[in-house]
Amino acid sequence: MTVQSCPCGSQRGYAACCQPAHNDHASVDHPEKLMRARYAAHVLGLVDFVVDTYHPSCEAEQHRKGIADSINSDWLGLQVLSSNIDSSGKQGFVEFKAHYADDVQEYCLHEKSRFLCELIEGKNLWFYIDGVFPGNLKAGRNDPCPCGSGKKFKKCCG
Repeated sequence: MTVQSCPCGSQRGYAACCQPAHNDHASVDHPEKLMRARYAAHVLGLVDFVVDTYHPSCEAEQHRKGIADSINSDWLGLQVLSSNIDSSGKQGFVEFKAHYADDVQEYCLHEKSRFLCELIEGKNLWFYIDGVFPGNLKAGRNDPCPCGSGKKFKKCCG
């Protein structure tokens, strides 16, 4: 029997990695797990999970169509660069690069995402709230991409 690899790139099977989060948001105990589950949800077309894991203040339901459109990209891979939770235990950050293609062009979304943990109906739930795009990468258009993809900068993060 073959174990389906998790789309988040963790090298674990989907059933042991992101599927529990997709089935029960409350099972997520760290922002990196939510980040990986949100990426896997993009790959698997799980629009409801992505919408539901935005922080309530984001009013993601109003942006469902745009979220669904972003999910329709061809997701190529995820690299988690760092993740941590601040001393309060209620705010976390995950820096990542998500590679995707849209038609014939390939792209790299490099973001440092912020997550908040909120007590809702007696459960601590992590939510994505926002993110920033780290400084511009320094590379020539035809140089190898600094993200390590093996592609030219102009075809990847450029």
